[in-house]
Amino acid sequence: MTPALQHLREEAASCTRCDLYRAATQTVFGDGPVPVTLALIGEQPGDYEDRTGHPFVGPSGELLDRALEAAGIDRSQVYVTNAVKHFKWTPRGKRRIHQTPNQTEVQACRPWLERELELAAPQFVGLLGAVAAKAVLGSAFRVTRSRGQVLTAAVGGWSGQAVATVHPSSILRATDADAREQGFKAFVTDLEVMAGLLA
Repeated sequence: MTPALQHLREEAASCTRCDLYRAATQTVFGDGPVPVTLALIGEQPGDYEDRTGHPFVGPSGELLDRALEAAGIDRSQVYVTNAVKHFKWTPRGKRRIHQTPNQTEVQACRPWLERELELAAPQFVGLLGAVAAKAVLGSAFRVTRSRGQVLTAAVGGWSGQAVATVHPSSILRATDADAREQGFKAFVTDLEVMAGLLA
């Protein structure tokens, strides 16, 4: 990580631009090599990420790792981050259940994402889930209509290509094994589009 990106991470650690910091354990910033060809942007940290301080290390991260491998992408060569840096959740018994960040929360985090992309300088980004896709491609974007397509994107001072797909957690939430298998295959197909750009 470059000194400038490390400084940004330290700055973000004390962010109070929205109320999400009140219930979160910590800010979860991006991880990975920089500069980089591909950056993957998720929606927000989950429970595991909030506790460890690293993106995509829980069940969604494990599924992402499997899918990246299947698509021929080396995760160690990818910068991974989220559009929102704090975990938004609601209690359900002893569990902390993910809640979707609202537009105000996404906008509050946008300066961090803009600067992060400027400093990481990826040639293109993969957008995992609707929150991430809308944060980069605009509120009218629909993953269900345009997933897997190579699009042009600009965020702050960064510009490049973008490919949107579902968030791995949506595959984990599928109701049965067949739906999960089909969801995983479709996810890998979208990641293969990104692999093609890497090549």
